[in-house]
Amino acid sequence: MNFPRTLGELRRSPFSEEKLRARRVKDELRENLIAKLGDDAPIFPGIVGYDDTVVPQIVNAILSRHNFILLGLRGQAKSRILRALTSLLDPHAPYIAGCEIHDNPYAPICRRCRDLIAQCGEATAIAYLTPEERYVEK
Repeated sequence: MNFPRTLGELRRSPFSEEKLRARRVKDELRENLIAKLGDDAPIFPGIVGYDDTVVPQIVNAILSRHNFILLGLRGQAKSRILRALTSLLDPHAPYIAGCEIHDNPYAPICRRCRDLIAQCGEATAIAYLTPEERYVEK
C-alpha cells in the first residue's frame, strides 16, 4: 500500500482527521482487540497456560480502557505479554516527518511542528511509525 506522504494526502486517506485527531492509545488497542476477537485469532500467541486466568483479565482491562499492572514472580510471562500488546497497535501510525517526539499531524504540540504546518500547510511531510518503533523497553 502506498501511504500518504504529505498532510494534504493524509487528510484524504483512511488516516483521516476524524479517526486520528484525539484517538488515544487505549482506544487504538481496544478497536484492534475487538477486530482480533471477531476474527477468532489468538490474542497473545506464544503465551501458554494463561488462557483461563490472566488473558481474560487483560482483555477486559483493554476493552474497558483501564490501566493495569502486571505483577508476578520471575518467569511468568509479564514481559512477553507486554511485547505481545504491540500486536494490538496499528501497523502504521502517521507523524510529522523529522519530529523528535513523533507529533500527531492533526494536533501537533511542539513548536517546530506547528511552525512547519503553518509554513508548509498541506505539503508538510508525513512519516510512519511501526508498532516495534512505538514500544521501547528500558
